[in-house]
Amino acid sequence: MGCGNCAKGTDGKPAGCKSNGGCSTGGCNRLNVYDWLSGLPLHDGAKPYPVMEVSFNKGSRKEFYRNNTHIIPEKGQWIAVEGVGGIDIGQVSLTGELVKLQMKKYGIKEKDVTKRIHRVATDTDLEMFRVNKAKEQELLVRSRAIARSLNLEMKLAEVELQADGKKATFFYTADQRVDFRELIKMYANDFRVKVEMKQIGARQESGKVGGIGSCGRELCCATWLTDFKSVNTTAARYQNLSINQTKLSGQCGRLKCCLNYELDTYIDALSVFPEQADVIETTNGKAFLQKRDIFKNLMWYSYKESNKQYPLSIERVKEILELNKKGIQPDELQPVELEATGSKTAIKVDAGFVNDVGQISLRSLEKGSKKKSKSRNKGRSDSRGQQPQQRQAQPQQQKQARDGQPRQEGGRRPDGNKGGGNRPNRPQGDRPQQPKQAQGNRPEQRGSGENRPPQQGNRQGGNRNRSKGGGGNRPPKPQGDRPQQG
Repeated sequence: MGCGNCAKGTDGKPAGCKSNGGCSTGGCNRLNVYDWLSGLPLHDGAKPYPVMEVSFNKGSRKEFYRNNTHIIPEKGQWIAVEGVGGIDIGQVSLTGELVKLQMKKYGIKEKDVTKRIHRVATDTDLEMFRVNKAKEQELLVRSRAIARSLNLEMKLAEVELQADGKKATFFYTADQRVDFRELIKMYANDFRVKVEMKQIGARQESGKVGGIGSCGRELCCATWLTDFKSVNTTAARYQNLSINQTKLSGQCGRLKCCLNYELDTYIDALSVFPEQADVIETTNGKAFLQKRDIFKNLMWYSYKESNKQYPLSIERVKEILELNKKGIQPDELQPVELEATGSKTAIKVDAGFVNDVGQISLRSLEKGSKKKSKSRNKGRSDSRGQQPQQRQAQPQQQKQARDGQPRQEGGRRPDGNKGGGNRPNRPQGDRPQQPKQAQGNRPEQRGSGENRPPQQGNRQGGNRNRSKGGGGNRPPKPQGDRPQQG
């Protein structure tokens, strides 16, 4: 896809664009103006306005040209115009009746426009224009090196070549007056072009370089701002902004242009506040004005020996000023009551809406999860053929039955189960006897605290349960000292 603002060629692609769609001719003019009268037809006998506005160098420079040809170019079309000792290629940015308004804005009369439009740009003109535009970056690097060798206190920002390559314009910034007579001679000998030096300000340089501002959008000077007005710290004081040079400065090092955007609105809002109200007198002493809150129509005062500030309404301040003119000092200031909300203060006002964020309860979700868990448990009990109440009663009955049986020596019940087991007995076969090698005296802690001889007989796995048919319960064995073997 092309740039969109370039004129369409015969092949459907933007004229002057490469095959990959990138615009190499600078056709995308950033400082664009929408011609809202382009679709308005002319009345009978009327002729189109002979002057047109043409933009150069991606819209950073615009000039007016007279159209004496029979061709009526449209907005965005590339045309060949009169240059310095040759021709230049530009893009039509404005036509028709809006050109009159632009000329009136800049104070240019129609008779002062002498440069002419030659023709619509051909493919040869666009190819020559593309080749010369590719040389600008190389010229900028070499020109900076030459200026540094002469020890000149200047900074070159941009180099603009004419379409036919016969003239080069060097844009520079400098804090003091620079004598660049020797520099121009070196440029003319090295580059073989006619040299023109133009000094610009820091704001114009920032517009040519471009960038992203602190607001997150592209710089105003690089997109739509054409004229730069002076900005001072008074604009920040009117808007109750802290005089912080770091926050109030833009990328150009000057105060931001956007400080002037809302200045008129703040001045209109301040017209409601009383004048000469910096000091008011009360019985407690003089109160001095600290700040004005434009959005809440409050004026904050404080006494000389106190750091506490009192918010007063505009009506109350006017009443105190009228009393002071009569020589009367009120007993108190009668400040406005503010509602403390966390660490900030706010006036009690009816917002007209309710903030429901964070007011949703999660109990409904909890009830739903409980119902799901109950239904799952019920399904499992039905699959096993027992009810939840029967499964809960079964362990209690087994516990009562175990408590009623006598315990044998060593804390073992007659059924062979340990105290904590509740598993049912299952029949098991006799395992083959394996003789156990005699070992030394190894006392084993049992319920009686005596040593136990090695056990013989069948040994059951698991919890050592015996079935009724497999020999019954095992009787207690006599315990004593085990024979020692050498």
